[in-house]
Amino acid sequence: MGDSLNLLPASYGDFRRAAEKRLPRFLFDYIDGGSVAEVTLRRNTADWESVQLTQKVLRDASKMDCTVELFGEKLAMPLVLAPVGMGGMTARRGEVQAKRAADKAGIPFCLSTVGICTLEEVGAVSDRPAWFQLYMLKDRGIVEEILARAWASGVRTLAFTIDLAVLGTRYRDIRNGMAGGLGPWGKFRSGALDYALHPRWAWDVGVKGGPHGFGNIAMYVKQSKNPRDYLNWTGSQFDSSVTWKDIEWLRAVWQGNLVLKGVLDVDDAKQSVAIGADGMIVSNHGGRQLDGVSSTACMLPHIADAVGDQTTLLVDGGIRSGQDLVRALALGAKAALIGRPWVLALAAGGEAALTRYLGLMKQDMRTALGLSGAINAKDVGRGVLLRP
Repeated sequence: MGDSLNLLPASYGDFRRAAEKRLPRFLFDYIDGGSVAEVTLRRNTADWESVQLTQKVLRDASKMDCTVELFGEKLAMPLVLAPVGMGGMTARRGEVQAKRAADKAGIPFCLSTVGICTLEEVGAVSDRPAWFQLYMLKDRGIVEEILARAWASGVRTLAFTIDLAVLGTRYRDIRNGMAGGLGPWGKFRSGALDYALHPRWAWDVGVKGGPHGFGNIAMYVKQSKNPRDYLNWTGSQFDSSVTWKDIEWLRAVWQGNLVLKGVLDVDDAKQSVAIGADGMIVSNHGGRQLDGVSSTACMLPHIADAVGDQTTLLVDGGIRSGQDLVRALALGAKAALIGRPWVLALAAGGEAALTRYLGLMKQDMRTALGLSGAINAKDVGRGVLLRP
């Protein structure tokens, strides 16, 4: 690394380093960090890396195919841009830029409830429908209004997050004042001073990228001036009493595809199928909730064995390369989602940088397919693994 010219980013780590230089510290740490000691955060990536592929040669790789079908939609590769709260703060109207990059890559983009851009703004990018991620709010009337707006904006796949009954303890956010408690000097250091030390971001996003609220809930949040105010509101509105009964209610009011995000247990996976969800995302919230739980790479095959033939199984957490996409397919997923990678690539250089990163992922996937003997994404199974 130290001997390289570093003229072009070649991997997730390269985009991450560029993003760290460009973003204010509180924002980079909010995106990059996990909960408590970040054990699960590290496991997520390490356990994918430990999944060994086979190398099988002299297969005809001239007609390689990375495409998959997901909820009736053809994807250029088995990848979805995951919902990331405040993701749009990393570049000017960031979710709009991400949607354009996803469209070019031929994959879906999923907008967060607490994204910066609105459903309508993202929906206007193209005729290709976005996905939408929902947090359950205490006011069900607001939830129904948001769902109606999502449907009107073209959304047909809803990812409902089920692993946020309580918010994980995130030490980086506490240290940076994201969790509150700052005095005047702390507010200055984390605000005006930090912005001044990152002038490109301050101009691109701070000055030119407004409004800076959570677009989809802005009409419900009174007297809020910045993302911290919105985070305080959502903290008071997130419903910790949600149970499977609420999923039944959601299933009744949402007519599109319903995907439950945050499944990390075989019994929960079985219940998700029984309650009528169309799919599930094996997820530990990117290591941002309960620290010390299993990585998604570890739990995916167990859940796939239990319900993989009864549902559409997706996975997120620690996916960084095209090789990881092949590993995810081999362990039973239909596709994978990435959160930090797309946000940090966007921070590093906007839509162009994200487009480059997605191109690198597809190139990596083609290499993995061609040299593992699978050739086509639809043919990937545990046979491509060294120890199935």
